[in-house]
Amino acid sequence: MTTLAIAIVTYRPDLGLLARCLDSLSAASRLARKTEQLSGASLILIDNSNDPVIFKHLNELLEDTKSPSWETPRVLATESNLGYGRAHNLAIAETSADYHLVLNPDVILEVDALQQALQFMEAHPDVALLTPSAINEKGEKENLNKRLPGLLTLLIRGFAPAPVKNRFRDKIAHYEMRDLDPDEVHFDTPLASGCFMLFRSSVLKKLGGFSDRFFLYFEDYDLSIRTRALGRIAYVPDVKITHFGGGAAKKGLKHIYLFIRSAITFFKLHGWRWW
Repeated sequence: MTTLAIAIVTYRPDLGLLARCLDSLSAASRLARKTEQLSGASLILIDNSNDPVIFKHLNELLEDTKSPSWETPRVLATESNLGYGRAHNLAIAETSADYHLVLNPDVILEVDALQQALQFMEAHPDVALLTPSAINEKGEKENLNKRLPGLLTLLIRGFAPAPVKNRFRDKIAHYEMRDLDPDEVHFDTPLASGCFMLFRSSVLKKLGGFSDRFFLYFEDYDLSIRTRALGRIAYVPDVKITHFGGGAAKKGLKHIYLFIRSAITFFKLHGWRWW
């Protein structure tokens, strides 16, 4: 049996949705224990909000959803908003578990998600990172895995009006890997989404976690590329989640700015591509 560390970074979260996330995580942890895929799990919430009221609410929420499957769950408050990757690195630095799950607070796990994920990782020692099958809140398939993007593809997909997107639907579909069967396991996935990344902790520590160059957006793409130098990335359709996340364009001008700034950083590091 194996051990698992779970880390969730929050910034002024939707507490109702986070409660659903924790409930699903608790149920999935219990089943993984019951089926002897998991021997122990730790949970940490890293609060980037820098707000004592939110910190108090998070502790109350964690107490309400405490699971016997979690060992000493806790909330860690940062002194300022460190950004997504740097906050996760606080948990990565202290993990001693066999596996480390990077999870978003807007993700709901199917009850057998952890059981299926850990079983797959144990059966495939060459896999360093597992990424799941996802649907959105409407029940529609969400294509989390991606091929290496081009700058114009990203801008059109993220910010262009529908008629323009429709003209470039083939480019967007290629980027989103829509040509692959979503019901089949796919090895050597180029890029994985940061909303659910199950790592072998040994690999994650060798990589030093997320890069400090990114505050928000593209830190998961950068980490995926670096992970592929040490092991395979596998898409496993039997690991199922619901993801309530939205694109940067839906979150206002600040997020659009952060998206573009991180995109530029990503292309500077990994090479410029237009399509």
